[in-house]
Amino acid sequence: MPIIFRYRGFKFFFYSNEGTPREPIHVHVERDEMEAKFWLIPEVRVAYNDGYDARTLRMLLGVVESNKDRIVRAWNEYFGS
Repeated sequence: MPIIFRYRGFKFFFYSNEGTPREPIHVHVERDEMEAKFWLIPEVRVAYNDGYDARTLRMLLGVVESNKDRIVRAWNEYFGS
């Protein structure tokens, strides 16, 4: 489970096994037993949310948007895309 970065106690990561065939580029965000998943392509959007309130989810969406290039680069380096 490669961790891309941490921000304010949130862990931004993806799983080593992202399905067969592999799912499109996305990132998981976890903290305190809560998790959300964000698609990055074609635009950043929430794939699912398990526990975050609307305000936190909006903040996380902004963090993912601000770090989209970093996340995509980490994904491509890890999976060799």
